[in-house]
Amino acid sequence: MILALYIILFVYFLAIIALICGFTKVNSFEYIGLEPITKFSIIVPFRNEAENLPKLLDSFSKLNYPKDLFEVILVDDASDLRFKILDFRFLISIINNIRVSNSPKKDAISTAIQVVKNDWIITTDADCVVNTNWLLALDNYIQLHKVLMIAGAVSYECENSFLHHFQQLDLASLQGATIGSFGLKKGFMCNGANFAYTKSFFQDLNGFEGNDGIASGDDVFLLQKAIARFPKKVHYLKSENNIVVTRPLDHWKSLFYQRVRWASKTGSYQSGFGKGLGLVVFSGNLVWILGFGFWILDLIAFQNIVLLFLSKFVVDSILIYKANYFLTKNRMHYLILGSLLYPLFSVSVALYSLFGKYEWKGRRF
Repeated sequence: MILALYIILFVYFLAIIALICGFTKVNSFEYIGLEPITKFSIIVPFRNEAENLPKLLDSFSKLNYPKDLFEVILVDDASDLRFKILDFRFLISIINNIRVSNSPKKDAISTAIQVVKNDWIITTDADCVVNTNWLLALDNYIQLHKVLMIAGAVSYECENSFLHHFQQLDLASLQGATIGSFGLKKGFMCNGANFAYTKSFFQDLNGFEGNDGIASGDDVFLLQKAIARFPKKVHYLKSENNIVVTRPLDHWKSLFYQRVRWASKTGSYQSGFGKGLGLVVFSGNLVWILGFGFWILDLIAFQNIVLLFLSKFVVDSILIYKANYFLTKNRMHYLILGSLLYPLFSVSVALYSLFGKYEWKGRRF
């Protein structure tokens, strides 16, 4: 019994070590002073975000980028109240979402793509704030690389609470796995809050066709489709100037549903690497829960539980530390407590996602 647990943990250990190695292989990139030439269309799907949108738009107004080289398209997905645009020095418009599928966000992006004026598209979320050099870093990278799709980083702006820092640790592990997979040339995951691609590339891929029946996944499904067909055209931009910041959720229930929504996409992954890694991570977290249960039942010794936890904790902490340092430069908080809670949270999310419903923007899916 204990041997089986150690074998599973050993496979998990190797997978995380591989991601750590992959993370180091992705070189950091900052803008190098090239004159900006790329024209961007920024698409922001939203629903009832009157409190958050002004902060996002204010960060757009502070972009260190020529105002005539980007436009902003807000896509209103049936908000209760009409959002009013104030005067900005950049081109901005609001359009209504045209629903044709079970995925409001995919529909919103597809709706906006019909009216964009530029070939390069960036999607982000209404509850985000962008870095001053966000577009500049993207532009310089595009000028230096033959690329048609770029994934970028997302981080949290945390307050001093366990729930917020727990989410930052979780997000750091996800971002670490994302960057690590790109370093291994097995990219399978990205975040739609910081995702760029050309309109022509989107059309060549037939957009979201094939997965528009799934409510979320406007990012990972498109990415996996792109990598399957044109792997050399899809890059990860590991740049501190390109990090998008958002707020963590304030309630455990909201966090649980959000992670269920994210996990519900795994079974539909086109990437075999992504599916395999998801299974390994699930098994690695399940090992800790089973081991603890076996100890309660007096089936294994306590020192085995300590060894299982320490083995997983050490390798996880390395990946999380590297990712968190890139994302925030801040010290990690509640690492031990978060590591004890995370396996139970993660396994619960994974199991619930197989059959349970979740709430998103006031709707149930």
